[in-house]
Amino acid sequence: MIAVAVSGGVDSLYALMTLKEQGEEVLALHGRFRPVAPEEDPIPGLAQNCRRLGVRLVVADLAAAFSERIVRPFAESYAAGATPNPCALCNARIKFGLLLDAALAQGAQTLATGHYARLVTHPRYGVALAPAADRDKDQAYFLSLTPRQRLARARFPLAGVDKTAVRAGVEARGLVAPLPGESQEICFVPGNDYRQFLELAGVRLPGPGPVVYVAGDSDDGRDGAVIGTHQGLWRYTEGQRRGLGIAWSAPLYVVGKDVRGNRLLVGPAQALHRRRCTAGEVNFLVDPQCWPERLFVRIRYREKAAPARVRVMAGADGPVLEMCFDEPKSPGAPGQVAAVYDEDGMVLAGGVIQPFLPPAKAGRAAF
Repeated sequence: MIAVAVSGGVDSLYALMTLKEQGEEVLALHGRFRPVAPEEDPIPGLAQNCRRLGVRLVVADLAAAFSERIVRPFAESYAAGATPNPCALCNARIKFGLLLDAALAQGAQTLATGHYARLVTHPRYGVALAPAADRDKDQAYFLSLTPRQRLARARFPLAGVDKTAVRAGVEARGLVAPLPGESQEICFVPGNDYRQFLELAGVRLPGPGPVVYVAGDSDDGRDGAVIGTHQGLWRYTEGQRRGLGIAWSAPLYVVGKDVRGNRLLVGPAQALHRRRCTAGEVNFLVDPQCWPERLFVRIRYREKAAPARVRVMAGADGPVLEMCFDEPKSPGAPGQVAAVYDEDGMVLAGGVIQPFLPPAKAGRAAF
């Protein structure tokens, strides 16, 4: 039996419909991740669709676990100066964690989802995570932190279709998704206003502190100067240009955060770009000894993977990925995901980007 994770959106409804039509024995499994208002509750609509398809619907209440394992760490990570990626953690800890456990407890052998991703059999890697046919919707990046033993139990019915075909297929069968719109970036942050969410989250948020100018490689006599006051490090992210509130002769960017000193580091574009990045909390989807020589790394979802040399190092808390890009690029924010690919787009590993501080220069205090 295949359990299908149904959120209420059109993608998971298509996955359920497709597997049912293929003659599979399916179970619809809805994970209740957070409280919702009655008018926003997808369960009545899901129940109606399941009756039409002749499929049993089971609801798993995971709200407490979601709050503890996703929402709380999100707020605490922001308060500590990082920019976390809750969607990738949710896939690893909740969807292919506790929800998969709930599916197995119902007698299912696999869990199908509405992710745009593929699992393929590779001659050297074994079962491998690959991009979906619809590259604009491909979500393999967000699955890179999910353990491979868990992904081995996954089914991705949307691997070979695009979003237009998904919508058309659901409409052609007279089905209506209870939540027809595109899901927002962070499902538990109303209006995607993370600042307001954090202010109400009950975590201690650091207050104002100095803004320090970092000149990069140039001989700028202002390097290390305090040029303003920030309103809390959690309000800023690496690479940010707008909203700094500092009058300057050239555009300024956030180049790093000194969390211990509560200092925001800003500088010109040339101080922003660098080649090196490290990531911890590494999840290997392919054993490193099987990796090809030519590798690519993606440090943002809306960005192509860039050529890089990747070295696996021993860290205090486990393996660390050291990535050196062929060309300098704007930094990935600590807490975001770095995913390693081969040239065919197979995902080899994922990790969480670690903080970076510019090296101290003569005349500037070490960070």
